[in-house]
Amino acid sequence: MFGPGKADVLERIAETGSLAAAARSLGMSYMRAWRLVREMRELYAAPLVEMQRGGKAQGGAKLTAAGTKALRLYRQMEREALEATEPAWKKFRGLLDPSFLDEKKGK
Repeated sequence: MFGPGKADVLERIAETGSLAAAARSLGMSYMRAWRLVREMRELYAAPLVEMQRGGKAQGGAKLTAAGTKALRLYRQMEREALEATEPAWKKFRGLLDPSFLDEKKGK
């Protein structure tokens, strides 16, 4: 229903005021971003994004109050989940090959 891709699209819409610009900044096709917004429109009681048609001069997109709240709550859940799993993640990382971790640091 909601995950990192949808959260990123909402975040970029809030930053850019445009679905097309949000998609470009994420390296995502416009159609993929539009599908994510459409899915959210179908799943939630209130729209998360308000779209204005009209091209570059008059078009745009912005988060509704529900969209802002959904994004804020999702990011809060992400932070809390990361904090809760940090001790286990540190132990888990100990199982990984150190050369793999060194490779990832270089990227």
